[in-house]
Amino acid sequence: MGITGRCSMENTATPADNILIVQNVEKIFNQGKRNEVYVLKGINFQMRLGDFFALMGPSGSGKSTLLNIVGGLLKSTTGSVSIKDTILNDLDDDSLTEMRSKHIGWIFQSFGLIDNLTALENVIIPLNLAGVYEEEAENRAKELLRIVGLEDRADHFPDGLSGGQQQRVAIARALANDPFILFADEPTGNLDTQTGLEIIELFKDLAKMGKAILMVTHDVSLAHASDQVFILRDGVVEKELEEITAL
Repeated sequence: MGITGRCSMENTATPADNILIVQNVEKIFNQGKRNEVYVLKGINFQMRLGDFFALMGPSGSGKSTLLNIVGGLLKSTTGSVSIKDTILNDLDDDSLTEMRSKHIGWIFQSFGLIDNLTALENVIIPLNLAGVYEEEAENRAKELLRIVGLEDRADHFPDGLSGGQQQRVAIARALANDPFILFADEPTGNLDTQTGLEIIELFKDLAKMGKAILMVTHDVSLAHASDQVFILRDGVVEKELEEITAL
């Protein structure tokens, strides 16, 4: 479906169903200056619990900027983003940090694990930061490692894990505080094709468990395993593909 002007990534959910609502988001860097850059040009989309969306586009199209805005890491120039009926634009820094820690999970291309901690300890850290300690934190971390298929690697350090296993630990860590939504920025970029497919299958399982997942990727085959694929180019959605057949 070709789209011009303001772009849309809308599903058919009613507002009450949506965990994430993005309305007329624009982002301009260096606004009013000679080197002004118009990165996003009116983005609108919603996500419900259980949605798994993929966002594609060439370098410089605004993918990471959009992901950072909807994830509360960057403020938009205009428009609004709301998660769980809370408008991120209205939050002060402390409230925004609390929102991110409670309701948002991040997964990156670089796994970001702490080298001198075991898989279990890496997952326990965000639980400790949220005020969960000792036996409760350990049991929760073990359950998350079980969910991602690594219960038998709990005592391994990152350098004793494959790339795919490290990413699974990173996913378990992102799930530590039971967020509503996961944002994944090139989560398979450091993995081989087969391992990447395994991570995508894990995302699909998490979506079935009720998580909303928005993934930025350059890999067409992996993107097509999601529920919907959107193409972002020069700040607008140039194409959106729906009802993609899962791999």
